[in-house]
Amino acid sequence: MPVAPFRALTAALLLATPVLTAGNAAAQAPRGELWETTSQMSMEGMPMKMPSRTAKVCSPTEWREPPSGQKNCKSSNMKVEGNKVTWDVECTDPTMKGTGEILREDSDNYSGTIKFTSERGNMTIKVTGKKVGPCDNPQ
Repeated sequence: MPVAPFRALTAALLLATPVLTAGNAAAQAPRGELWETTSQMSMEGMPMKMPSRTAKVCSPTEWREPPSGQKNCKSSNMKVEGNKVTWDVECTDPTMKGTGEILREDSDNYSGTIKFTSERGNMTIKVTGKKVGPCDNPQ
């Protein structure tokens, strides 16, 4: 089973990991927030665990749409309920459907899971984020 498309998707999702905001804090916050994000992908039937990936990402202080993951993925049905954000995602090449859920643990930390199903098998990406400071030019 080729792992390269899943590695590319994992990297793209890591860079697009969402950042949730609390109330009106965004109006007083810097232009962006620098987050250290970590993701780890696993697939059913895979004999070994994939290594986690960590990156620093400048995100908007207010998250207005869920992560698309990469060009061939489209997200929809984003819902924000308290400290939880959920969304659906559908990808082509490889064809996959999934759901994401991020929980804001406090103003500086989040964790979540993105689950995909495809003909090639089921995949889960666990994500975490820790705010490390302000930044310019959020993506």
